[in-house]
Amino acid sequence: MAEKWVETTSEDLRRWSEERGGAVDAQGARLLLELAQEQAGLTGPGGLDPATLRTLLLEVFPTVVVASAEEVPAILDTVRGLVAFLRDRDLVAADRAAALLAELDGITPAFADAVVAADSPERQAAAEMITGLMAADGVDLDDEAAVEEWLAAFEELPEEERVARTEDYLRRAGELAVPPVRLAPEPELAAAARASGLTAQVRAVARWAEGRPVDEHDEPPVADALAAVGELGLATPRRAADVTDLGDLPELERLWWAALEAEVVTASGGRAQAGPGLAALEGDDDAAVLETWLRLFDAAVVPEHEDEDGLDPTRLVQNELTGVLIRLYEQEGPSAPEELAEALAAHITDSYELAEPAAIAGTVAAELELELADLTAWGVVGAAPDGLALTPLGVWGVRELLRADGFHAPVVGDLADAPAADLVAGLVWHREDTADEEIERWLAARPAADAADGLLAVIAEGGPGRRNLAAAVLGRLGPEAEPRVRAAAGGQPARPYALLWLAERGLAADEPSRDDYLWMFVDTVAGMLETAEPREAVAAALLRAPAEADMVAFVEELWRSEHPDTARVLEALGAHHPDRTVAKAARTAAHKARSVRGRG
Repeated sequence: MAEKWVETTSEDLRRWSEERGGAVDAQGARLLLELAQEQAGLTGPGGLDPATLRTLLLEVFPTVVVASAEEVPAILDTVRGLVAFLRDRDLVAADRAAALLAELDGITPAFADAVVAADSPERQAAAEMITGLMAADGVDLDDEAAVEEWLAAFEELPEEERVARTEDYLRRAGELAVPPVRLAPEPELAAAARASGLTAQVRAVARWAEGRPVDEHDEPPVADALAAVGELGLATPRRAADVTDLGDLPELERLWWAALEAEVVTASGGRAQAGPGLAALEGDDDAAVLETWLRLFDAAVVPEHEDEDGLDPTRLVQNELTGVLIRLYEQEGPSAPEELAEALAAHITDSYELAEPAAIAGTVAAELELELADLTAWGVVGAAPDGLALTPLGVWGVRELLRADGFHAPVVGDLADAPAADLVAGLVWHREDTADEEIERWLAARPAADAADGLLAVIAEGGPGRRNLAAAVLGRLGPEAEPRVRAAAGGQPARPYALLWLAERGLAADEPSRDDYLWMFVDTVAGMLETAEPREAVAAALLRAPAEADMVAFVEELWRSEHPDTARVLEALGAHHPDRTVAKAARTAAHKARSVRGRG
């Protein structure tokens, strides 16, 4: 924890900054003071001198704080503000303040380079993970004391518990991610929303409801509801045998409450009337149309029926309809209605206490058929040669619902202007077809030399998985990237990939050596182990191995590779290679690798 002087100085700086309209990032300045005290030996604000400032910015800050190149100007402004505060409060003399600012100007280029060098994707990912863990624990990220308390408690946990919590977070984070999709242009989506059956039905309800009475729950009387069904020509296959309230007419109930939620209909003073949402649906503003349609769609497909008194089949299926939509969203191709019904029945059986679970399949299939018919009429789902698929409007609408629920839901093309490190990180979420398109867009947006520089930097600084992806993208560049690739062929970890790239294009004086190929094999399997179970990673690696390869001889040689993950890869081969002889050889080689490197 910071000593008392840091706390008092920071509080005084905060007041000083507020008097000047918030001229200084007081929280950022406090962080600098804490680092100077804890890491650079500063014992008080008056002791800050040019040498301490140099140590703080060039040695301490880049190794402790995760920052990006874009944040460098703001950090430097915070330092300048801190120096101005110290000078105004007579904590440092004017000549010392001038010397500090001169030193800051002198080390600015080196500081920017140090921040960029430390800003690896792995550090960014680690910072995001810690932030996610804190947020999941309900920590207010703007509360510095709460953040410090959480970090201290987390660091005191046994390593096994920290690992378990991290793995659980990553698993849950993975579950809140869906594959990238292609989005139609806004005018096309707005036209589809205007033509949607949902829009037409709700507009009809709004016209019918104008001036009619509503009860204390903002619902029309039963007699009016029954009349509405006839006047609107609304099919009601789900209606109850005995209609006593709006809930016994599920089709009308769904439309009525969607209209209220989207303010297409409003209720006040015991009367219903058209709301601003109706004007939006009937207007020329594409964004307003889509916003209102989305509110209708959200209310219609996420009814959240309570199950306190038990749910009938209609409400049970409606409660889980978003799961069906997500399944359609995630699938590479159309899904047969039978497959959707089977998956939904299995989910409901697992999630609810049912009196007769064996009888649920037929009921679910019948109710889902009605829901899919509605979604088709609304323009959300459409028929395809092999089943059903989301329409462009459906893709957009489901994505918006997923985003509102905290899902990571990327769009193809989002990464076109991103740095190479962000492209490689984002490709993890792509399927093969969308990955190809994303890569082509990214390559088309920059000169080949710039693309090569960024990708080679990822290969040099990233972990195995990101190196594999970066190398795959690098492989799409033509001979115009040769100077950059050749310059990177001087050492690990870029050397093997650079030499292979040159050799494949007939531009290399020398082929990659046997050691280079061994290194790349380890790197490839290590990358697979980052995202797949060891058994799956080994199986995938073996698919790439030449059929005639002598795997026993290969693994007996592999332990000599200088790759840091050699032993881990050999252990995976030893545990999961289907050939017992090869597996035994791999276990022996793993032992040698650990012994040679002193990692027993």
